[in-house]
Amino acid sequence: MSKRRTERLLSIVVLLLSTRRYLTAEEIRAAVHGYPEQYDAFKRMFERDKEELRDLGIPLETGLTNPLDDEPGYRISRQDYELPEIHLEADEAAVLGIAARVWESAALAGAAAGALQKLRAAGVEDDNSNRPGIEPRLTTQEPAFGPLWEAVRDRRPVTFTYRTPGRDAAGKRVLEPWGVVNRRGHWYVAGHDRDRQATRVFRLSRIEGPVKMAGPPGSVTVPDGTDVRELVKDMNRSPESVRRNATLRVRAGAGYMLRKYADGTAEPDGDGWDKVVVSYPDAPWYVEHLASFGPDVVVLDPQDLRQAVVKHLKGALG
Repeated sequence: MSKRRTERLLSIVVLLLSTRRYLTAEEIRAAVHGYPEQYDAFKRMFERDKEELRDLGIPLETGLTNPLDDEPGYRISRQDYELPEIHLEADEAAVLGIAARVWESAALAGAAAGALQKLRAAGVEDDNSNRPGIEPRLTTQEPAFGPLWEAVRDRRPVTFTYRTPGRDAAGKRVLEPWGVVNRRGHWYVAGHDRDRQATRVFRLSRIEGPVKMAGPPGSVTVPDGTDVRELVKDMNRSPESVRRNATLRVRAGAGYMLRKYADGTAEPDGDGWDKVVVSYPDAPWYVEHLASFGPDVVVLDPQDLRQAVVKHLKGALG
């Protein structure tokens, strides 16, 4: 499938997931880039696109928003579209992670965002609460991912230098890795820390320098019943008593996930910006989460969170 057709199909999926009512073929044509001006050519291409989407297993529905409508429209039921929770083994999750990184394309995210803008310009209200989480993000390729995945696969211990938040100097770690998983857009490795004789979770972005094998294949044993994803969740989970409120300035049309979990309704803040208040866990990962939105989000308060995000962004630029 060509890149142009992939972008067009993705734009259609985003459109139909982002509205509660049925959209007519003409509304889709006006919002999605790539369709020809000639009506007959458009109809042929649109029919092929519908068939392709259904062949891909996307539940494309046809119906009328109003019984008095003359032309049927199309939509995608989010309930039918979303997959149930999938449980993967560590090696399966790692392989899927590699595939996702290879496929990732900012151009596709841009095509989806452009389709939504055209949808709003055409006077069709998109459903904010039902908007799919597709938007460009600042991402990095983790050099530690490959060797850690190999170590998990081959059951080999590793050694690496790790920078702990709040400490100036990085320290050497010796780990028996049990699995590599992704949570909230970040990669983590969990396992047994030999020096501390305890279970530990490490974020790959804080590993400095190379990851080296520290033992032969098969020398690591993963305890029965180990769930690496739960270990990472436990590390990131903060009690309500240590949650804090942050005031953010969010660019209009961006920061959908921040808006979804905001405390109250966003307030217009002039020049295409909104002021949003969110409750956040006082955990290191949230700084990277905010920084991932780049220039679309500005932290106004508290000052320590603002300074931490600014420092993280400057570090990424350096």
